[in-house]
Amino acid sequence: MLLDLVLGYECNLKCDYCTLTDAMRRRNLTTFEARAAIDRGAAIGTRALQLGGGEPTIRRDLAPLIAHARARGFTEIKVQSNGLMLSYPDYLPSLIRAGLTRLAISIHAHEPPRYHRLTRVDGAFAHLERGLAHAVASGLPVEAELIAKTDTFAHLPAAARWLADRGVLSLRLWLVSLTDENAAHPESLPRMTDLLPAYRAVFDEARAAGRRAVSLHLPKCLLPGYEEHCIDPTEGGVLCVTPDAEFTLDQSRLGGQHKPDSCRHCIHDPACPGVRRDYADRHGVGELVPVRARE
Repeated sequence: MLLDLVLGYECNLKCDYCTLTDAMRRRNLTTFEARAAIDRGAAIGTRALQLGGGEPTIRRDLAPLIAHARARGFTEIKVQSNGLMLSYPDYLPSLIRAGLTRLAISIHAHEPPRYHRLTRVDGAFAHLERGLAHAVASGLPVEAELIAKTDTFAHLPAAARWLADRGVLSLRLWLVSLTDENAAHPESLPRMTDLLPAYRAVFDEARAAGRRAVSLHLPKCLLPGYEEHCIDPTEGGVLCVTPDAEFTLDQSRLGGQHKPDSCRHCIHDPACPGVRRDYADRHGVGELVPVRARE
């Protein structure tokens, strides 16, 4: 079981696909509430923790919260970040001393002009580059997260190569969500079948170079021959604690659960979450074609 602790919705970027509304950005857990959530996770035997947001690195209590989690027995502690604060030389070492064990860094785009258009913060790309370099140099496992949306998915193979050149050996592909603030931009969500050539290119290069690349939201039936690259983000159990609610990821709006009745005959059905509700509402579920066992 993973404890996914969303410390708050405040962020130092304002990405054009972000689901956070201005009202949500004012909602954040207090240090006491965050410590209590860590305590509850430890009490049920959870040993893996992900600290996210918003942007967790802009909180002054992040290192103390990491230290508290280590003291409560968590052995895997990951921070999910946009990487900007990691550009300051002394910042990441302070998190490592507290007990941080791994990093996930959101790479919104790998070229400065597109990055600045997407994040809507001029000059931020230089901080991302320095932060990414510091992360790789630290020796911690670093995982890059790339967003697949209508105006980014064609650039994913080039972004993956850019990351590999900088020593990042693991990446995850996220499909943009049409929830909350981004519900007003349905055009940002591409059809999954349109993504396939770019995804295959990313996976082929990762295989050839011995790197890890996975998709979090595409069902296995869409990528025959690449099934091992399609993972279910809810696998193993994920307990989410946010400023608004506490729930398991498989029961959330981002946990899938939508697929046609014909999927009952698919060999992947028992482990396949289907597609998210926002995707089904936008594009339907007709792209899913059951894979039958060979006779």
